[in-house]
Amino acid sequence: MVAPIRFQVSCEEAYDYLVDPANRPEWQSSLRGVADVRGPDGVVGQTWTDVTLPGLRPRMELTDADRPHRWSERGTWRGFDATLTLTFTAVGSFCDVGVVMHVAGTGLARPVAAALNRVAPSAVRSDLVRAAKILARR
Repeated sequence: MVAPIRFQVSCEEAYDYLVDPANRPEWQSSLRGVADVRGPDGVVGQTWTDVTLPGLRPRMELTDADRPHRWSERGTWRGFDATLTLTFTAVGSFCDVGVVMHVAGTGLARPVAAALNRVAPSAVRSDLVRAAKILARR
């Protein structure tokens, strides 16, 4: 489980920044870019391909969008399926961003997915802390 991350901006600002695939390479450590973006930003059904440092290219889809309260995405790549849900809670003029994530795998990917579920939360938290710092400087 990932403890909520405090963003020193409104939930609307945090939501809009985090949900936009074009912003992802700025705050996601493993991401080098996004490609093949289809659909409007922040609208359920939008898809894109993450271009990662190790060379993986998961296909991503926005599966839930309730601005500025919650959004979920799903990524698939070979035998892996990952979901990430962010929740946005106003705390005065700031926003706490909560995280729920899960990685599933089939066949030979199953034990790797189990390991990812243990290590990925700290990476996601680190990425969100980076995003909060970026927004705090704007």
